[in-house]
Amino acid sequence: MEDMNYKISQRAASLSPSLTLAIDSKAKAMKAEGLDVVGFGAGEPDFDTPQHIKDACAKALAAGFTKYTPAAGIPELRSAIADKHKRENGLTYKPSQVIVSCGGKHSCFNVIFATCEEGDEVIIPAPYWLSYPEMVKMAGARPVIVETTDKTEFKLTPDALRAAITPRTRLFVLNSPSNPTGSVYTPAELKALGDICVEKNVLIMSDEIYEHLLYDGATTKSVASFSPAHFEHTIIVHGFAKAWSMTGWRLGWCAAPEPIAKAIDAVQSHSTSNPTSFAQKGAVAALTGPQDHLPIWLAEFDKRRKFAWAKLNATPGLSCVNAKGAFYLFPNISKTGLKSTEFCAKLLEAEKVAAVPGIAFGADDYIRLSYATSMANIEKGLDRIENFCKTLVK
Repeated sequence: MEDMNYKISQRAASLSPSLTLAIDSKAKAMKAEGLDVVGFGAGEPDFDTPQHIKDACAKALAAGFTKYTPAAGIPELRSAIADKHKRENGLTYKPSQVIVSCGGKHSCFNVIFATCEEGDEVIIPAPYWLSYPEMVKMAGARPVIVETTDKTEFKLTPDALRAAITPRTRLFVLNSPSNPTGSVYTPAELKALGDICVEKNVLIMSDEIYEHLLYDGATTKSVASFSPAHFEHTIIVHGFAKAWSMTGWRLGWCAAPEPIAKAIDAVQSHSTSNPTSFAQKGAVAALTGPQDHLPIWLAEFDKRRKFAWAKLNATPGLSCVNAKGAFYLFPNISKTGLKSTEFCAKLLEAEKVAAVPGIAFGADDYIRLSYATSMANIEKGLDRIENFCKTLVK
C-alpha cells in the first residue's frame, strides 16, 4: 500500500495545542493511576449548575425539544440576553443583534472570523487567554502582542495601545475581568482605551464572560456603554460557563452591531448551525430565574483568593498581585530561576501539583493557578508549591 500524503494545511499546522487542557488531561491521567495530584489547571467553577437550570433543560428534553433551532439561537434566549444587557449594562440590543453560539470560545472565534482577514492586525495584550492569538491566525490575520507586567496589574495603558495601532489594525481584544491574571480595568481605564479605538476606528472585542465575578469592591462597565460611538465599535462576547457553572453545556453569545451580527449568523449557519436545543432552554432559566447562587459562590471564591494570595506571597521566590475578578492568580516565578514550562513540569513531577505555564498566556515568568477548587485542595497544593520553591530558592 502506498504511503498516503496526509498534507496538513499551514493554517492548522501553525496552531499550538491548548496547554491548559493538556495540563488538566495529564493531571487527570495521573489521578487515574492512583496518584494524589492537586490540580490548579482547569478554568471552571467546582460548583454544580444551579438546580433550576438543570430542571429547565430536563423539562425541555422530556417535552421533545430536541430538533434544530435557528442557527443564531431560539428567539426566547436571544430576547433574554438582550434584556440582560439592558437591565445590567444599560445597553439596548435588538434580539437580532444577539447570536447564541456553542460556548464563549466559539463566540470569540466567530467574531474574529467574521471581522478579520488576510493582512489585518489584531492587538492582544499579554498575558492573554491562550486561544485569542490562535483564533486570529486561523482567520489569516496577524496577532500583535503587547506585553504588560504585574507592575501595572497586567493592564494595558492607553499609550501602549495607541503605539500598537497601525493602518492595518482591525480589532483590539479586551478581556476584563481577565483570564489568566484576574485583573479588572476600572470604568475610567476602559473608557480611555475605548476612546482610542473610536478615534482610530478600531473594533473592540470585549470578552466579558467573568463580568459577575468581582472582589474587593471592584466595579466594571462594558466598554460599549460609554457613548453611541463606543457601542458601534464594540462586540461583546459572553457565556454561561463561569457565573452559572455551565462549562460543559457549551453555550455562549455575542452582541454586536447589526451588520456584524448578520455576518456571524451566516458563518455559524455554515459551521456548527444551532447550539444544542434543550441546553438553550436551560440558558433561558439561567438568565430569567433566581441568581441567589452567585453571592454564595463569590463568598467562597473570595475566601480562597485571599488565602491563596497571602500564601503565595509568603512562599520563597514567588510574588503575586491580587486578583480583583475571575478565579485565577498569576504569580511571578522569575526569582526561582526557572521559566514557566520547566517550573510546571518539575512541580508536577516532584510535588504532584498541576499548574499552567505562563508561556501559554504569553508570559513566561509566571504561572496560572485557578482557585476554582476546594479549600482543602488549595491548602494542600500551596504547601507543596512552598516545599518545591524552597528547593529552588536558597
